[in-house]
Amino acid sequence: MSETATTHAARDHARAMGSTVVDTMPTLPARSATVVPAGVDGDTVVWAETLAGGGATSKVLSRGARLRLDDIEGDACVALLVHNADQTAERLNIADTVKVQWQAYPSTGAVLLSDLGRAMMSITSDSSGRHDAFCGTSNRVTNAVKYGDGEVDGEQPNGRDRFAVALSKRGLTRRDIAPNLTLFKGVTVGSDGEIVLDAVPGTPGTHVGLRAEMNVIVTIVNVAHVLDPRPEYTVTPVRITAWSGLPGGVDDAVRLGSPEVGRAFLNTDDLYGAASHLDDTALATSPNGATS
Repeated sequence: MSETATTHAARDHARAMGSTVVDTMPTLPARSATVVPAGVDGDTVVWAETLAGGGATSKVLSRGARLRLDDIEGDACVALLVHNADQTAERLNIADTVKVQWQAYPSTGAVLLSDLGRAMMSITSDSSGRHDAFCGTSNRVTNAVKYGDGEVDGEQPNGRDRFAVALSKRGLTRRDIAPNLTLFKGVTVGSDGEIVLDAVPGTPGTHVGLRAEMNVIVTIVNVAHVLDPRPEYTVTPVRITAWSGLPGGVDDAVRLGSPEVGRAFLNTDDLYGAASHLDDTALATSPNGATS
């Protein structure tokens, strides 16, 4: 007889599995994470998760929180969406992020802008430099053509369906899937306009650090890049760590990076009624006030 053949046996088996730990799973509570960025107080960690290839996850982060994404093995491909946690109709606008900052290759100092012209998140550190603001993520058809299957619950899940699953857990729908930013897989645009994916894979251990400039829902999908030329579906885990902090002050380096970025920060400040009374003293003395 199977060890789960009866209700009591199934219950006992399920309870026995309760302490099982695998490499790719959330750490609960997050503050018990054993791997955190240098200088971060473990008690401030609010999100600690290693996301496997093909996985999807999301989290609500408060204004000022820091988020660090580590490409552990050098072949992660993180598709990132951001929504205003308090008013989810406001979301990341990749076109404006590129256009307003006169820069098609986001890296340290860049700001992720919303469709209302507000600063949503800032890139505070970037040791990868390989990102993509053009291509978006895969869909069921592209994966089926390339791999023979693109089903969300298959071995080659596509990005849009994985986004839909993750967003549904936040009360959002497919209408809320906007064009995303892709991290750790960069593309360049040639003089003839051709979009080319750069070398695959990248360097193990690179990271991207971001700061939440408003209360946000961060949604992450780790799937093969839509232009990945390899015949096998290949994507390795990404480590996600977030911890509480405070937003940048009026003299913050990112805020002062350009007039356009400064205006986006003022728009966000206005949302919180904070434009005239940012507490620079508190920001300067915060243990997590430094960028990630």
